[in-house]
Amino acid sequence: MKKKTLVLGASLKPARYSNLAIQKLVKYDQPVEAIGLREGKVAGIPISTQKEQFKDIDTVTLYLGPPRQKEYYDYIISLAPQRVIFNPGTENPELYKLLKENDIEIVVGCTLIMLSTNQY
Repeated sequence: MKKKTLVLGASLKPARYSNLAIQKLVKYDQPVEAIGLREGKVAGIPISTQKEQFKDIDTVTLYLGPPRQKEYYDYIISLAPQRVIFNPGTENPELYKLLKENDIEIVVGCTLIMLSTNQY
Protein backbone atom coordinates (compact mmCIF):
# COMPACT_ATOMS: atom_id res chain seq x y z
CA MET A 1 0.00 0.00 0.00
CA LYS A 2 1.35 3.42 -0.95
CA LYS A 3 1.72 5.85 1.93
CA LYS A 4 2.89 9.39 1.17
CA THR A 5 5.79 10.05 3.49
CA LEU A 6 7.42 13.26 4.65
CA VAL A 7 11.10 12.83 5.54
CA LEU A 8 11.74 15.54 8.12
CA GLY A 9 15.45 16.18 8.57
CA ALA A 10 16.41 15.16 5.03
CA SER A 11 20.09 15.36 4.13
CA LEU A 12 21.94 15.62 0.85
CA LYS A 13 24.80 13.58 2.36
CA PRO A 14 24.65 10.01 0.99
CA ALA A 15 25.78 8.41 4.26
CA ARG A 16 22.95 9.94 6.31
CA TYR A 17 20.05 7.69 7.24
CA SER A 18 17.52 10.27 6.06
CA ASN A 19 19.14 10.19 2.62
CA LEU A 20 19.06 6.39 2.59
CA ALA A 21 15.40 6.47 3.65
CA ILE A 22 14.47 8.73 0.73
CA GLN A 23 16.32 6.43 -1.67
CA LYS A 24 14.63 3.33 -0.25
CA LEU A 25 11.16 4.92 -0.26
CA VAL A 26 11.64 5.80 -3.93
CA LYS A 27 12.93 2.28 -4.65
CA TYR A 28 9.78 0.85 -3.02
CA ASP A 29 7.67 3.20 -5.14
CA GLN A 30 6.35 5.16 -2.14
CA PRO A 31 5.48 8.85 -2.70
CA VAL A 32 7.94 11.08 -0.80
CA GLU A 33 8.29 14.70 0.26
CA ALA A 34 11.38 16.00 2.08
CA ILE A 35 12.36 18.91 4.29
CA GLY A 36 15.94 19.61 5.35
CA LEU A 37 18.44 22.36 6.04
CA ARG A 38 19.67 22.60 2.44
CA GLU A 39 17.82 22.54 -0.86
CA GLY A 40 18.75 19.89 -3.36
CA LYS A 41 17.56 16.54 -4.66
CA VAL A 42 17.91 12.98 -3.46
CA ALA A 43 16.80 10.19 -5.81
CA GLY A 44 14.90 12.82 -7.80
CA ILE A 45 13.02 14.07 -4.72
CA PRO A 46 13.43 17.80 -4.05
CA ILE A 47 14.37 18.81 -0.51
CA SER A 48 12.61 21.93 0.67
CA THR A 49 13.88 24.18 3.46
CA GLN A 50 10.37 25.50 4.18
CA LYS A 51 7.44 24.07 6.13
CA GLU A 52 5.41 23.29 3.02
CA GLN A 53 1.72 22.46 3.47
CA PHE A 54 1.98 19.13 1.69
CA LYS A 55 -1.30 17.34 1.02
CA ASP A 56 -2.20 13.75 1.96
CA ILE A 57 0.81 13.01 4.18
CA ASP A 58 0.22 9.58 5.72
CA THR A 59 3.55 9.26 7.52
CA VAL A 60 6.12 11.68 8.91
CA THR A 61 9.47 10.00 9.52
CA LEU A 62 11.76 11.98 11.80
CA TYR A 63 15.49 12.42 11.42
CA LEU A 64 15.80 15.34 13.83
CA GLY A 65 16.85 15.09 17.47
CA PRO A 66 14.34 16.23 20.11
CA PRO A 67 15.75 19.76 20.54
CA ARG A 68 15.38 20.42 16.79
CA GLN A 69 11.87 18.93 16.69
CA LYS A 70 10.29 21.67 18.84
CA GLU A 71 9.98 24.14 15.96
CA TYR A 72 8.08 21.49 13.97
CA TYR A 73 5.48 20.40 16.58
CA ASP A 74 2.63 22.55 15.25
CA TYR A 75 3.67 21.91 11.66
CA ILE A 76 3.59 18.12 12.05
CA ILE A 77 0.16 18.26 13.70
CA SER A 78 -1.14 20.61 10.97
CA LEU A 79 -0.32 17.96 8.34
CA ALA A 80 -2.63 15.51 10.16
CA PRO A 81 -0.57 12.41 9.36
CA GLN A 82 -1.80 8.95 10.33
CA ARG A 83 1.52 8.24 12.05
CA VAL A 84 4.91 9.63 12.99
CA ILE A 85 7.94 7.35 12.95
CA PHE A 86 10.61 8.15 15.54
CA ASN A 87 13.82 6.73 14.12
CA PRO A 88 16.65 5.84 16.56
CA GLY A 89 17.84 8.97 18.36
CA THR A 90 14.66 10.95 17.72
CA GLU A 91 12.56 9.59 20.61
CA ASN A 92 10.67 12.44 22.30
CA PRO A 93 8.04 11.92 25.07
CA GLU A 94 6.98 15.58 24.85
CA LEU A 95 6.05 15.17 21.17
CA TYR A 96 4.47 11.76 21.87
CA LYS A 97 2.01 13.49 24.20
CA LEU A 98 1.04 16.11 21.60
CA LEU A 99 0.58 13.46 18.92
CA LYS A 100 -1.59 11.30 21.19
CA GLU A 101 -3.77 14.35 21.96
CA ASN A 102 -4.30 14.69 18.18
CA ASP A 103 -4.97 10.98 17.55
CA ILE A 104 -1.75 10.51 15.58
CA GLU A 105 -0.10 7.09 15.87
CA ILE A 106 3.40 6.97 17.33
CA VAL A 107 5.86 4.42 15.95
CA VAL A 108 9.27 4.06 17.57
CA GLY A 109 11.27 2.21 14.96
CA CYS A 110 13.52 2.47 11.96
CA THR A 111 12.06 3.40 8.59
CA LEU A 112 14.84 1.55 6.75
CA ILE A 113 14.21 -1.69 8.66
CA MET A 114 10.44 -1.33 8.35
CA LEU A 115 10.78 -1.02 4.56
CA SER A 116 13.26 -3.91 4.33
CA THR A 117 11.04 -6.25 6.36
CA ASN A 118 7.79 -5.27 4.62
CA GLN A 119 6.35 -3.68 7.80
CA TYR A 120 5.99 -0.20 6.37
